[in-house]
Amino acid sequence: MQQSSSETVAQRIAAILRRHDVEFIFGQSLPSAVILAAEANGIRQIAYRQENMGGVMADGYARVSGKVGVVAAQNGPAATLLVPPLAEALKASVPVIALVQDVERDQTDKNAFQDFDHISLFQSCTKWVRRVAVPERIDDYLDAAFTAATSGRAGPVALLLPADLLRAQVQAPAIPRSKNLGHWPLDRTRPSDSALAEVASLIAVAKAPVVIAGGGVHCGGAAEELSLLQQQACLPVFTTNMGKGAVDEYHPLSAGVLGSLVGPRSLGRHSSVLVERADLVLLVGTRTNQNGTDNWSQIPSGATVVHIDVDPAEIGRNYESVRLVGDARETLAALRAAFTGVDLTKRHADRTYLEECIAAYWKDFELDRHDVATSSASPIRPERLMSELQTLLTDDVMIVADASYSSMWVLGQLRAPAGGMRFITPRGLAGLGWGVPLAIGAKTARPDKAVVAIVGDGGFAHSWAELETMMRMNLPVTVIVLNNGILGFQRDAETVKFGSYTSACHFAEVDHAKLAEACGCPAVRVEDPSELAYHLQRGMKQGPLLIEVMTDPAAHPPLSLFARLDEAA
Repeated sequence: MQQSSSETVAQRIAAILRRHDVEFIFGQSLPSAVILAAEANGIRQIAYRQENMGGVMADGYARVSGKVGVVAAQNGPAATLLVPPLAEALKASVPVIALVQDVERDQTDKNAFQDFDHISLFQSCTKWVRRVAVPERIDDYLDAAFTAATSGRAGPVALLLPADLLRAQVQAPAIPRSKNLGHWPLDRTRPSDSALAEVASLIAVAKAPVVIAGGGVHCGGAAEELSLLQQQACLPVFTTNMGKGAVDEYHPLSAGVLGSLVGPRSLGRHSSVLVERADLVLLVGTRTNQNGTDNWSQIPSGATVVHIDVDPAEIGRNYESVRLVGDARETLAALRAAFTGVDLTKRHADRTYLEECIAAYWKDFELDRHDVATSSASPIRPERLMSELQTLLTDDVMIVADASYSSMWVLGQLRAPAGGMRFITPRGLAGLGWGVPLAIGAKTARPDKAVVAIVGDGGFAHSWAELETMMRMNLPVTVIVLNNGILGFQRDAETVKFGSYTSACHFAEVDHAKLAEACGCPAVRVEDPSELAYHLQRGMKQGPLLIEVMTDPAAHPPLSLFARLDEAA
C-alpha cells in the first residue's frame, strides 16, 4: 500500500502490520485508533469477549498459521488479563504480539484512569516489552517487536502505545522499511558440520538409540525431516505431549506419546521399556519438562543424551547433553546429510526387531483398553468417545484440547494418522479454559480444516462466552464437552496425596447444550454412546456444533500419578 507523506501513528501501525502479512487482530475495539486503521487497511478484527481468551486465540492462530498472532487490548485490567496467555506462549515458544494501549504520555505516574506499570507487568511473561514515546520511531519498534517474537526461540512480546501517540501525525520515514518479518521461525540456524558428524557417528554405533520429539518439531516445521530421519536411520520415535503428531503414529517405528502416560491401560506402560534400555537418546525440540519425562525419571542415567534445540539454555538444563544448537528442521536435515559419512548397517539390521517390539506394544495397548474403548455403558467412558473420534481422523482435521484430563485423553488415546498433524494443547503452562479459544484461533488460521475442541466441564466454564464469538465471527468449531460434573484431576490428585478431596471439586448440574443454544450454536446432549458417531460426523461435516457428552466421573487417564490407585482397584 502506498504510504501518504503524513498520517497518524495508528495509520502507520496498520500499514506496518500489513507489511508483516497480518490478516487478523484479536481485539475488542481497543486501542480504537489502531483497530479502526487496521480495519480500513483490510485487517479483520476477531472480536473476543475477554482478553484472556483473546490472547489464547492469537496463540492458537500462530501455532497453526506459521505467522505471528496479534492481540490488542486496553490498558489497566484488560492488559492484566493478557498475562496468562502470554505466559503460556512464552513457555510454549509461540510468537504473539500484544498491542496494548497506554495512558497519554503526559499523564504517566499521575494516577490517570487505569494507569499501571505495564512494563513491569509484562516483563515476566514476554521476551521483550517496550513503550513507544516518539512517533518517528514507530517503524523501528514494530519491526523490533516482530523480530523478537519470531527469532531464536519464538515467544510473545508486548508493545505499549500511549493513546495520544496514536493520534499524532508522523511523516513517512526517509529510508522506508520493506521486510516482511511476520512469519516464523525468522532465522534458520544449524550446528557445525563437525558437531553433526560426531552425532551421526554416535547414532551409527549405538546399541539402542531412540528419539524423543517435542513441540519444537512443530514450531520449526520439522515434521517431514523427522520422518525422513526416522526412516533413514531406522530410529524409534517417541513424542512428548506437545510433540504429538510430529510423526505418523502408524509408522512401524513410531511408539507414541510417553511422558507421564504410563499407568494401566496406557501405551507407555509397554513402550517405555525402549527408553529404559536406550544407550543414546536424541531429544528434538523439547524442554525436558516434568510431565514430558514423568518427573525426570525416564531417560536412563547411563545413556548418552544428544539435544537439538534452538534455545541454547534448554540444552543441558536437566540432562547433560551433546549440544546441537539450531532450528529443528535445518538441524535434522543437516544430520541426515551427515549420515552419508557413516555406516548405518547396524541401524538397519535392528529394524525388524524394533518394528516387532513396537507393534506388540500397540497391540497390548489395544487389548488393555478394549473394554473401556468399546464400552456401551452410561455414563460414557471417554475412551469410547476417543475410539469413535479416531475413525474420523485425517490430516485435514485438527484436534484441540483443554488442559488437564482433556489433553491427556487426546494425547494418550488418539493415534496420529499423518506426520505433521496438529494436536493443539496448552501444555506450556497448562492453564484451564483455553481449549475453546485455541480452537477459534486455529480455525481462523485454517478455515478449510475441520477443528474439534475437546474440553471438560470445569475448563469450559472459563470460556462459555466465546461461543458467541465463534458464532458471530463465523468460525465453526465442533466443541465436545466432557461433562462429568466434577474437577476430575483435582479430585484424583488430592485423593492420591491426602486420601480425600475438597468440596470445590463438585459442580452443580449445568446444561451446557442450552448454554450453547443461547449463543446461537446448535447443540446436543449425548448419554448413549451409540449416538456418538452420528453427532461427531455431523459436527465435523456441518459445524458448528456443541456435543455435550455425559461422561463417567470415575474415569481418569492412565497417568503415573494414579498407577497405584488403579492397580489396587
